[in-house]
Amino acid sequence: MAKEKGRVLAQNKKASHDYFIEETYEAGIVLQGTEIKSIRAGRVNLKDSFATIRQGEAYINNMHIAPYEQGNRFNHEPTRARKLLLHRKEIDKLIGETKQAGYSLIPLKVYIKNGFAKVLLGLGKGKKNYDKREDLKQKQAKRDMDRALKDRLN
Repeated sequence: MAKEKGRVLAQNKKASHDYFIEETYEAGIVLQGTEIKSIRAGRVNLKDSFATIRQGEAYINNMHIAPYEQGNRFNHEPTRARKLLLHRKEIDKLIGETKQAGYSLIPLKVYIKNGFAKVLLGLGKGKKNYDKREDLKQKQAKRDMDRALKDRLN
């Protein structure tokens, strides 16, 4: 289980709604040129992004990093596939677990740790519609209880 420390720059809020996150892994990202400057400026989006394992290496796809304004011709393609840096044992474990039906690798957060861009990957199993409705009911019930307690204390 990875514990993220550092400044969170982007978060995939939809991931916890759509998946049961069972394990998390911290991975470095291989970047080109001005991508780190855009990430530090917070111009990164994880919506619709996903991670895959191809030929024994992990990649993140559809992660949008906006072009750097002062980058001119040295800028990069915003949604290219970027290699993730994981230990061999972690990759081997992920290969076995993602082969099971229903499991996916989902990027949860992008943050800076010790000057390096990191991504928090979650191994998740997709939720059904009734699971999503049940989560929304629990969330609403908790909100109502908190509101009632707050009114009672005042």
